[in-house]
Amino acid sequence: MATTSLILSAGIFLTVLTIGGLIAVRVGQSVIPAYILVGVLIGPFAPSIGGVSLTVVDSTEFIRLLADLGVIFLLFFVGLELSLTSLIQKRSQFLRAGAIDVGVSFPLGIVVGLLFGFNLLESLFIGLIAFNSSTVIIAKSLLDLEWIVNPESEGILGVIVIEDVLTAAVFAILSAVLLGAADIASLGRTLGQAAIVLVVLTLFAYYGGDWLDRMFDIRSSELFLLGVLGVTTLVAGLGFAAGVSDAIVAFLVGLAFGQTSHVERIESKLAPSRDLFAAVFFFVIGLQTDPRLVLSVAGFVLVAVVVTVFGQIVSGFFAGRSFGLSIEQASRMASALAPRGEFSLVIAAFLVTAGTTDALRETIPAFTVGYVLLTSILGTILMRNAHLIERVARTFHTE
Repeated sequence: MATTSLILSAGIFLTVLTIGGLIAVRVGQSVIPAYILVGVLIGPFAPSIGGVSLTVVDSTEFIRLLADLGVIFLLFFVGLELSLTSLIQKRSQFLRAGAIDVGVSFPLGIVVGLLFGFNLLESLFIGLIAFNSSTVIIAKSLLDLEWIVNPESEGILGVIVIEDVLTAAVFAILSAVLLGAADIASLGRTLGQAAIVLVVLTLFAYYGGDWLDRMFDIRSSELFLLGVLGVTTLVAGLGFAAGVSDAIVAFLVGLAFGQTSHVERIESKLAPSRDLFAAVFFFVIGLQTDPRLVLSVAGFVLVAVVVTVFGQIVSGFFAGRSFGLSIEQASRMASALAPRGEFSLVIAAFLVTAGTTDALRETIPAFTVGYVLLTSILGTILMRNAHLIERVARTFHTE
């Protein structure tokens, strides 16, 4: 009977996820907010109607494992789609645009956290959450709006590369602090271990492409798929045991595979698995979210959205101009960088289990869900109305 109940629950949540995703697509929104809301509506914090609870899923151990795999595959694909070669070849352009974006967006989140009474460590996490643009939402919107072939798409993706690399580096340091740190000595050891792992994986990502090419020259699609999945999760698990977030390790493994000739094959074979696990990940975020807690930080969320999205529009526009884009193209870039998503939620999911204070375990993850929901919706709207940003920009700025 228990097995039947579990299967029934799985069937219900997969069906409701599908319905929620279809509704989101129909109204021109990202599916990510829909998946989160479904988790809220049928999870342990679900509302009651007429005294009948809507809770369908209240035990999430197995689903959480799938969600963890979703995090690993999401960040693996983020790394896979980034080009280290392109980043190095155009490093001056990317670094100039990225410096403008980082110099405005990252400090704004930290300042907002400090103004709302969070300590420095908590505010640094808030800064990361409020800083990193959503690769998934932006990439999908670039395709939907047919901007992907335009010059601004390279600038947009280039800035996202800078954001992802910086977020990965800072997140690795902050996660090491939380995972290892009872005193200065243990913190030093933890950071040392994490640094070694990160340096080794980064060097391997750059120089290990030829070796991976030969290692995964496997004719069988089944064995190729198992091999990529196995290596990614194994290395991510070993990295986590060494004090580095498994998501960050997966990101670096993805960078390494991105240097090989197997990228298209990996994308074609693994994309369906990635999408399934990613949907479950966003669903579990919803399951873990108490809407009453989100409402309790609604003021914080609204202030953060207003301040950081405005800052992102300004920094995105000037980053685009420094990249050599026209006012129209820079305005599109400004709108495209607004949505937050998967990386912010990965950080929040990490804090739920690794946080050492109520603010880290509860308040900041709840803030993140509300923040991602609003910015993902607002970002989609801004991208569809980038001409309004262009109109304002032309009143203050000339070609």
